[in-house]
Amino acid sequence: MRVRVLGIVISLVALLVVGLGVPLALSVASREQQLLFLDRLTDTSRYASLAQRPLLENQPTALSDQLAGYHDVYSIDTVVFDQNRKIIASSGPEDRPPFRAADHADQLDSALGGKRPESDTLLMPWDGGDLVIAEPVLADGEVRGAVVTVSPTSRARGRVLLWWVIIVVGGLLALGLAVLVAWPVVAWTLRPVRRLDEATGSLVAAVVRGQPVPAVDDGHGPSELRHLSRSFDQMAASVSDTLAAQRAFVADASHQLRNPLTALRLRLGNLEGHVDAEEAEHHAAAMAETDRLNQIVDDLLSMARSEGLGGELVPIDAIATVSQRMTDWEAVADSRHVSLVLTAPTPPVTALAPPRSVETMLDALLDNALKFTAEETTVAVDVSTQDSRVRITVRDHGPGLRPEELERATDRFWRSGVHQNVTGSGLGLSIVRRLAERAGGSVRLDLPDGGGLRVTVDLPAA
Repeated sequence: MRVRVLGIVISLVALLVVGLGVPLALSVASREQQLLFLDRLTDTSRYASLAQRPLLENQPTALSDQLAGYHDVYSIDTVVFDQNRKIIASSGPEDRPPFRAADHADQLDSALGGKRPESDTLLMPWDGGDLVIAEPVLADGEVRGAVVTVSPTSRARGRVLLWWVIIVVGGLLALGLAVLVAWPVVAWTLRPVRRLDEATGSLVAAVVRGQPVPAVDDGHGPSELRHLSRSFDQMAASVSDTLAAQRAFVADASHQLRNPLTALRLRLGNLEGHVDAEEAEHHAAAMAETDRLNQIVDDLLSMARSEGLGGELVPIDAIATVSQRMTDWEAVADSRHVSLVLTAPTPPVTALAPPRSVETMLDALLDNALKFTAEETTVAVDVSTQDSRVRITVRDHGPGLRPEELERATDRFWRSGVHQNVTGSGLGLSIVRRLAERAGGSVRLDLPDGGGLRVTVDLPAA
């Protein structure tokens, strides 16, 4: 944005420089042209006056000497013509005049017609033409001939070019000065915008990770943008406080519910054997619902803990962590006659994730896999690296999901219709997705060949 604003400022300054420089350059060229024209017109008029007597008395010798001397001093060719366009006197030798009548027929015709010379076009540096002035010679009000002068314009054009160079250099200096002045002003003006842009990009990540959002308002910039920065800081603080209160409520409510649910479970257990046979079915259903409530409370506590993990990403040995969690779940797998198989490369694989997050994700994934996979099957866990990412894959051989359910499977409390008879709250994959996104990773579900469900977690590599 700074470049765009600076480009606009420079464009406006450039338009101003061009708008002032071009008329000034044309004015300089016009001034030099007028000075040269008036100077040569004066000399031409003088020789037109001096040519009256030689033309009337047919004595051009004295005038030829003057014209030759004038040429020697100023390098200006001068020729005097009579009414019949015959050369009477010239600045060159009599047998080799500097030019003929046909060379400047238009100017000579105008002079012999009694017309006074007029200023020519502008004197441009790239135009190498000479200045031609034809002045009529009048005697008793009649045109007796004409004096034509051809003056070189190289010096005048050189002065015009010098002035144009000065104007161009001045314009470039003005542009450079405008950049030097505009750069800090634009930077000062846009500093709150830049800080707002950076803060907006990091707001979600900071709030989700439980980190404080850095203040945007630093007291610099225009007052309107400072007010906007203060409003953004208030909004960010409100969002952060709201999410923190939400996490605290979930954690506190889950923790407070555990004691009465445990007491209820014990009381229902104590009733076992003391319930009539007709009411035994209801007693068993109440016990099942109590177990389900306990599972939900445990999952809510797990989610509260996952959202309360530190926001900083730390290097984690993915292979060692996965191997340790699989060892802890071996007993559960053996009780269900399921084999846990780990496939991993020999070198260490290090991922970046919040502390204890990989353990939490593996617990949720292995719990789901062991609940849904069939007996005498295998839960395969694979750890690999690809494109600076660490990939952890857990694949079971259970009923899987329908293709249209894959995108919803990571939503909170969502469960497939075919899994309603399996214990769980529908928070496991949601916790995995939340932790992976907090680390800058992602979660993908797909249906592999041979049935079952495959969950792939991508994390940034250290």
